[in-house]
Amino acid sequence: MRTPSRWRPPTPRAPRRLLVAAVAGTLLAPPLTGCWAGAGGTGSGDAITVLMVNNPQMMELQKLTKAHFTKDTGIEVHFTVLPENDVRDKISQDFANQAGQYDVATLSNYEIPIYAKNGWLRELGGYARKDRAFDQDDILTPIRQSLTGEDGKLYGEPFYGESSFLMYRKDVFAKAGLSMPRRPTWRQVAALAKEVDGAQDGMRGICLRGLPGWGEVMAPLTTVVNTFGGTWFDKDWKARLDSPEFERATRFYVDLVRAHGQSGAAQSGYAECLNNLTQGKTAMWYDATAAAGSLESAKSPVRGKIGYVPAPVERTSGSGWLYTWAWGIQKASRNSDKAWKFISWAAGKEYEELVGEKTGWANVPAGKRASTYDDPRYRKEAAAFQGVTRAAIEGARPRDPGLQPRPAPGIQFVGIPEFTDLGTKVSQEISAAIAGRTSVAAALDRAQDLAEKISEEYEGR
Repeated sequence: MRTPSRWRPPTPRAPRRLLVAAVAGTLLAPPLTGCWAGAGGTGSGDAITVLMVNNPQMMELQKLTKAHFTKDTGIEVHFTVLPENDVRDKISQDFANQAGQYDVATLSNYEIPIYAKNGWLRELGGYARKDRAFDQDDILTPIRQSLTGEDGKLYGEPFYGESSFLMYRKDVFAKAGLSMPRRPTWRQVAALAKEVDGAQDGMRGICLRGLPGWGEVMAPLTTVVNTFGGTWFDKDWKARLDSPEFERATRFYVDLVRAHGQSGAAQSGYAECLNNLTQGKTAMWYDATAAAGSLESAKSPVRGKIGYVPAPVERTSGSGWLYTWAWGIQKASRNSDKAWKFISWAAGKEYEELVGEKTGWANVPAGKRASTYDDPRYRKEAAAFQGVTRAAIEGARPRDPGLQPRPAPGIQFVGIPEFTDLGTKVSQEISAAIAGRTSVAAALDRAQDLAEKISEEYEGR
């Protein structure tokens, strides 16, 4: 497995120092002063506050916390749970202002290096070294590396890790006399989507994210751009959204979802596509490997009916992304010791054991620990997807995801603070094209103008 070299982000020229706005992608309220919100505003030392995304496995964590973590430790946990786009904005506001309203938040491997550099996070390496039961060495190397700052210190612990792959209904394909290639190309996927469109009443050929958001539609689309030979910026920071490769990839994605994708695609994100595949409304879905746990859970109506193959490619050998929802402690937290206890539990082996016992081993928040993939209980229950998931995570190439050198790390994002704002604005253009309100060419013209403003700050660095 490749070990990427330590990357240090370039420093943009002054006067662009609006890091809060750059990270949030919005104007923020002024810093809070003269008060301490503490644990849910109570100021109680026996409670912590956690702000997290509303993904299914996070919701399961919320259900299990009181009866297990709180019962064992006496520490109450007050959760605020929001959709992905909303939670990112709220986290960036609270952490950037160091308001201290939340002790712990779910952060990704995009935010953590940036937040760490800005001094918004508590370093976790010391906690992990003292907590031998946590077993930091068990964390998969690509995930661990993605949660370190440029200073080489650890600032996040993963709840789950993921790459991306293609999911499809094996039974629908078999009935239609179709076979899924072991390593499909995007052209093959498009042809298959046409064949299975309407295979069952109300079933569409494929589901792809179209919801605006740099972490929504732009995540899968950017992997398509990579494998078609495109890039957001070349090695010299020149914006390349107007390149033929970027346009071909975007046009392919938009045309595919418009022709054979779900209804209301421009408002469909991860949660909506997961629901569509679970309810039999789509025959294929390209998205996060973490979705498999929900699809193969004991109560899933499609359990055992889904096949899993690597992310489709075009000109590259692979195209899966690397991502983790991880726990970070706000630097301003006055409950950091208790916050670590929560993280140690929520990211630890004990919690995986609990989920395995309560809801089944297929639903364990995996993708982060080597021991999970060595556990025969997990290997048996997650047999349909565990091998392809681990291979995708360990094969991800965040420093070299395409056909040309990149100026910053990231497969489905560009690892600079400005990407939240840029990616969100570009996603709005792409979503409009999916909705038919503009053309791909017009959307990318506007997107290129936005990206060129970033180029001006970084070129020559």
